[in-house]
Amino acid sequence: MKKKLSVKLAIALIAAITILPSCATVFGGPVSECQRTKPSPGEPTREIRAVALIADVLLFWPGAIVDFATGAIYKPCNN
Repeated sequence: MKKKLSVKLAIALIAAITILPSCATVFGGPVSECQRTKPSPGEPTREIRAVALIADVLLFWPGAIVDFATGAIYKPCNN
């Protein structure tokens, strides 16, 4: 009985890890060009979506790496 429960728990954990890889990438909408490009020297830095960062850290921290790599963690530009 315990072995069945641990197998089901492992399957559920693997499913959660693959379904929720990163909060900003999944729930943040389309990533704009200004979110993707790194600011040049002298330009203001990009603002980070605090809620998405906290969710990434609390739920699945490697998701933060995905969000930073795609630029989805940054707030959209006001242009």
